Amino acid sequence: MTDDLVQDVTFSGEDWALEEVTGVRYEDCAFHDVDWSEARLTGCVFTNCTFGNVRFNAAVLERVAIMQSTLQRCSFFDTTLTGCKLTGSQFVDCALRPIRVSGGDWGFVSLRGQNLTGAALGGLRLREADLMGADLSRVDLRGADLSHARLTDVTLKGADLRGADLDGVELRGVDLGGATIDLTQAVRFATAYGATVA
Repeated sequence: MTDDLVQDVTFSGEDWALEEVTGVRYEDCAFHDVDWSEARLTGCVFTNCTFGNVRFNAAVLERVAIMQSTLQRCSFFDTTLTGCKLTGSQFVDCALRPIRVSGGDWGFVSLRGQNLTGAALGGLRLREADLMGADLSRVDLRGADLSHARLTDVTLKGADLRGADLDGVELRGVDLGGATIDLTQAVRFATAYGATVA
């Protein structure tokens, strides 16, 4: 399929495993119990869509945009996302590990309470993302854009934040126990807690 527009359609119980989908635009669609395991989606756009119990296991998503959509109880086991845009989408009770991410824009995404243990998110744009209560243990966030992100109650044990942009983050609500940070970030955290850095 190429350059197709699909609007206001509900898909339920579809078996699209191993399918190759290119350039399809979905608007205001719903996907329930759909199996996209080992599928390859390239250049597709999902806007204002709802995903429930959709399986993306071992799928490859390249330059896919999922915007202003809700994904609930979806599985991304061993999924690869390259250059994907998830602006304003919400992940609820999803299985997101292990997952491979290469670049992309996840600005304004909600990953509240999600488990992303061990994910490589270096260089990813997570501006104003809601990560409250998420488990980011051992996550590589080097050079990521976390400006104005919500990091309250996030677990960062073993995470690498060196070079990440933390501009506008409420640092007093962040527990950095076990995380690796750079000198500039250390000064910002100390200042946030009232210390004077000479």
